[in-house]
Amino acid sequence: MRGGGMTIGGLAKAAGVNVETIRYYQRRGLVDEPVKPPGGQRRYADTIVGRLAFIRRAQQLGFSLEEVKSLLQLAHGTRPADTREIAERKYAELGRRTQQLDGMRRKLKQLIAKSLKAKPTGPCPIILALSAPE
Repeated sequence: MRGGGMTIGGLAKAAGVNVETIRYYQRRGLVDEPVKPPGGQRRYADTIVGRLAFIRRAQQLGFSLEEVKSLLQLAHGTRPADTREIAERKYAELGRRTQQLDGMRRKLKQLIAKSLKAKPTGPCPIILALSAPE
């Protein structure tokens, strides 16, 4: 790729990410680090911008970097069932997390309601609830 490609700074700008994000993805094995030529700078292929966009979109859907790595390994294959399995597991996990968050919201709403009814000089119901042994 002599003379072609982008520096890491150019790649970061083109992909809309921080240089440190690219380095982190390299350490995690999501993006290959190009060879540094003697006396030169590493140059990244233009296709890496698409890979970084793929990673970002997958993360926006809740996929962990390990899951993204698995998806990237399947990206050029012809096994949609494997990809679908990863997506189905994530979907189920998000459902569980949503239930957890809904429960947390209900509890906080109850504590806020108790706090609104509490005497202004008395103990705070929120602090009491957080301090109580389980």
